[in-house]
Amino acid sequence: MSANASVGIEALRLQAGEIGVRIDGRLDEAVWQRAPLFDRFVQFLPQDRQTARWRTTVQVVVSEDALVFGIRAYDPAPELIRAPLARRDKVLRDQDFVSVVLDPVGQRRSAQFARVSAAGVIADGLFNADDDSEDFAPDFDLQTAVQLLPDGYSVELRWPLAALRFPYADGAPWLLMVTRNTPREASTLDVSAPLTKDSLNFIAELQPLAGLADLVEQVRERSFLNIRPELTARKERESDPLSQRNQRELSLGLELKWRPRADWVIDAVINPDFSQVELDTPQLAGNTRFALSVQEKRAFFLESTDVVGQSQSDGNQDQQSLAAFYSRAITNPDWGLRATWRGASAEATLLSMRDAGGGEIFRANAYGTRTLTQSMGSRASFARARQQFAIGAQSLGLALIASQRDYGAGASNTVLGSDFAAPLGDTDLLRGHLLASSTSAGFDANDHLRRISAETGHKLWTEWRRRSEDWNNSAQYEQVSPRFANDNGFVSQTGFRRVTAQLNRRLPAQNLAAPALGDWASLEAHELELQLKLMQSQTLNDPQQGVKAGEVIERQVQPGIWLAAARNTGVWGHLGLDQQRARSGGMLHQPRTLNLGFESNPNAWLTLLSAELAWGRRLDVEADRLGRGASLMLQAKLRSPLPWGAWLELEQQLGQSFVRNALAQRSFTETNAQTLAVLHLSARDSLRAIAQQTRYQRLAEANLLAADERSRHLSLVYQHRQGLSRVLSLGLVSALDRPAQQRNTELFAKAAFAFQP
Repeated sequence: MSANASVGIEALRLQAGEIGVRIDGRLDEAVWQRAPLFDRFVQFLPQDRQTARWRTTVQVVVSEDALVFGIRAYDPAPELIRAPLARRDKVLRDQDFVSVVLDPVGQRRSAQFARVSAAGVIADGLFNADDDSEDFAPDFDLQTAVQLLPDGYSVELRWPLAALRFPYADGAPWLLMVTRNTPREASTLDVSAPLTKDSLNFIAELQPLAGLADLVEQVRERSFLNIRPELTARKERESDPLSQRNQRELSLGLELKWRPRADWVIDAVINPDFSQVELDTPQLAGNTRFALSVQEKRAFFLESTDVVGQSQSDGNQDQQSLAAFYSRAITNPDWGLRATWRGASAEATLLSMRDAGGGEIFRANAYGTRTLTQSMGSRASFARARQQFAIGAQSLGLALIASQRDYGAGASNTVLGSDFAAPLGDTDLLRGHLLASSTSAGFDANDHLRRISAETGHKLWTEWRRRSEDWNNSAQYEQVSPRFANDNGFVSQTGFRRVTAQLNRRLPAQNLAAPALGDWASLEAHELELQLKLMQSQTLNDPQQGVKAGEVIERQVQPGIWLAAARNTGVWGHLGLDQQRARSGGMLHQPRTLNLGFESNPNAWLTLLSAELAWGRRLDVEADRLGRGASLMLQAKLRSPLPWGAWLELEQQLGQSFVRNALAQRSFTETNAQTLAVLHLSARDSLRAIAQQTRYQRLAEANLLAADERSRHLSLVYQHRQGLSRVLSLGLVSALDRPAQQRNTELFAKAAFAFQP
């Protein structure tokens, strides 16, 4: 029996002692014959408001300790199903997958999600409504199985109640949406809820999961404890032309997660090994004086990131959400403790860690970021509490924030503030934050940390966003005083005010023809937008840095166009009719650039091809002059099956940026390259190799010294993984920096085993 789409999906509650589901992907147990069946999917991408092309069915069974989803994806051409082995969290739109988006709080502010590919690979994380973004960093202890069938594939997903975060009492009904991705010519995404592109975010139309009855009351008192010891053996060699140092280390660490009842989660770590197994992707940074952020990957910081307010998505981070708390500012903790509480209309988290040091501290101004080394240990603490208020038919989320980094001897940085988010009907969102800082941690001429007289500052940011069938617009205002600092956050620029407006006019889709492109001859334009970005940034008065108020730092006028077409293809371009100043008192230059971009999922073996180009008259920031130049980023991802059932995953990224001087010579050239190859021996075993190179060259000119800085990083890691509970890693990492000729070689073995006493 099919449920009506307006009613949503209904679950079957199993009685105590009743035989449940064996997770094998077959959907052949007797309970599946009794569970209500839902099959009223609609298309969301590439075009919404249409009936789904392929049939998908969903059933839900609720046992004493888990939700079990049974999903059947029918396909008239099963030979075209794309089911490669891939890394966890790399289930993207180039693959066939189904996903479950679940909001146990029932407020549509955030949702946990799990994607399961047709090969059984998991990608999971947290969706944040305010940012309309997916964060794949959090991982949940899920169990899945998939069966490929003559007419499609079937999926069983077991989601333990211990992995869900919901209020102890007075909670709203749990909300759910199931999606299915089919990467063919049209690359469709079907959804079980009536979601449209003019919705404010992807989880705006989640529907109640019926049939749970008194589930929350029955399980809210249950306590779950997960203990995860880890043992790391490491042999390291560091050398330069004058010395060599060898070191061996055997360390034992412990991670603990305790949920005493439904609304509380306690996390603790002792001597964690937070060394990154995967290198951060290189970024072009030579032509800017501002620091760049990198994505968080460490499990301790990823519990309930929506409560922390730290939102990030792979390759598309929201910098504003990192201003209050940026977990990568904490580098090498000796221990850490965190408590998170989630109620029906309120939530809070408190974190405290002892950081042994070695990380970076930012001190910024209007024209750049001063990056300093944390040479001593510190105590890092952060707290955030948010309350949801009902105002008529609308709601207001208001949060209080407190952050402190204490270096001892009276040197510290303290931040207090508030943030808010207020949806205004179905089309508008107003949000922002106000932070105030007091800093007595300064640096002397040799960049040594010392106590100074307290300096105060503030940061104000607010955004209005409107999304409708015809428009997708936003406006922002930001003001950061010169002495604002947050050593637990990401602050790359201070001493400015900025106004930004983004206007996007949606036009009806059209068919485009390009006969010279062969297979690409007829592209159906699913979405077409005319875009205009306007921005102006000006300095605030900063006598300490010799900066006068009212200088234009940057002014942008950027008309452009964006097109979405077949094969999940996106094409965009805009003109940069900008003005830019490199330093205080310097000339206000007028760079003129043409910016073009392209990305697509061409076929089953070339799963991603992307390119971004900026070309024209560009500003050489260090030389403070304009010159002909370009910036180019290329990326390709390939997947290929191997004869013995294994899969090869290959990713290549290349980037280069340069600007020429008046003699047509390259004033500077920055180049980076990363090759990543993963041999998936099985669903549990993989061998990963990363080769990464960066180079920065500058020509000797009037007031500039010649430079040629190069680095090379190599990484080879074998990993055996059984979910989140058992992980064994064996690896070799090598790094070389020139011209200092500093070499670092590390051989390591790491084993982690989780158990529930």
